[in-house]
This record gives sequence, C-alpha cells and structure tokens, in this order.
Amino acid sequence: MTGLRVCASVTISMYRVTEIVEFCYGHRLLRYKGKCAHLHGHNGRVEIELASPSLNEQSMVADFSDIGRIVKDWIDQTLDHRMLLHREDPLVAVLKTHDEPLFLMDGDPTAEAIAKVIFDYAASQRLPISMVRIWETPGSIATYAPSFER
Repeated sequence: MTGLRVCASVTISMYRVTEIVEFCYGHRLLRYKGKCAHLHGHNGRVEIELASPSLNEQSMVADFSDIGRIVKDWIDQTLDHRMLLHREDPLVAVLKTHDEPLFLMDGDPTAEAIAKVIFDYAASQRLPISMVRIWETPGSIATYAPSFER
C-alpha cells in the first residue's frame, strides 16, 4: 500500500507535583467591554505544576519548599497586592505619581496572560514546569501549558 501513513502514539509517564499559591491583585482590561474594563481586584489562587519522567536523587520531582521559595517568593514580591496593567494603560502614569505598586504587561492582564507570566518565570528558573492554572474567582479558571508534538 502506497500513500498510507501510520501514526504511532507515544505515551510518556510523568510524575507531577503541584504547589498552590494565593495572592491578591487588581487589574483592568483595556480591550474589554463590560465590568472588567474598570479597576477591580481578585483573590487569586495559582497552581504551579511541575512534571518529570523520572525522580531526582531525593525521589522527588522537586522539593515543595524549593517551589515555594522560588515561585511563591517571586509572586509575593512581583504580583501580590499590585495593579497588573497593560503598559499602555493611561492610568499607569497617574498611579506611578502616587507610588502605587504596579506590574506592567505587554497586553491586557487577563487570567490567561497572568498564568503565562508565572509559567515563564518558573521556566526561567529551570523548574520542570508543565502547567500553571489560575483561579481568578472560585468558578473562573485559566490555564497555560505549552503544547508538545511528538
């Protein structure tokens, strides 16, 4: 048979650990029509999932205290109790004159974008990050995870 392609599915077993971090933040969405176009706040909850096909010398994917020290400390110092705003938001200049704590983003600070910011930071710290999930509210969840083609 010519022209017939067979695709084999490869399954890779992974160990996974998840650290949960809670933080408070405010934001608004410039490109949104509705309530979220106005300044408002959230009590966010973030799941930081690490994955590895094998365990380290301590029989772990990673030590929970290391995840907390690296990612939770960064969230506490960088995102917690800050206004997360698009860097082109006209309120940035006003808030800066009042020494308000800000975290500026290249796009609207949606839950999806915040999840990616946290993911990218964890990856930059060489953690085997597989997914970040953020609860903006108890019933609204956004996830960022890279897709892999095998």
